[in-house]
Amino acid sequence: MANEKILVVDDSPTDLRLVTEALKGGGYRISTAVDGEEALVKAAAEQPDLIVLDIILPKKNGFQVCRQLKTAPGTKEIKIILLSSKSQDSDRFWGLKQGADDYMAKPFEDEELRTQISKLLVG
Repeated sequence: MANEKILVVDDSPTDLRLVTEALKGGGYRISTAVDGEEALVKAAAEQPDLIVLDIILPKKNGFQVCRQLKTAPGTKEIKIILLSSKSQDSDRFWGLKQGADDYMAKPFEDEELRTQISKLLVG
């Protein structure tokens, strides 16, 4: 069973619950944040193995958070999956350009999310 730390960042209580529920049973240690600034603080302090990051967030959006984490020496190795309702090809392109390791659109399938997380944590 896994013991990796995952930080889930979403300002929607419903989406936060959906993602954490999807990851339950995987043995992950899960923490949450509800805005971009909290995500940056928790990522630096907790050093999660992976972050599931929404794009539309208060204070700092997910693109800004991703770019900041991927350029900082202490957090650049953290794997990031952008998970957003923004599902255009241009959103995906921009997210990956900011340094995200993967991009998934909402609504998501639980199994697909777990599979992508497993691939990133192994690789």
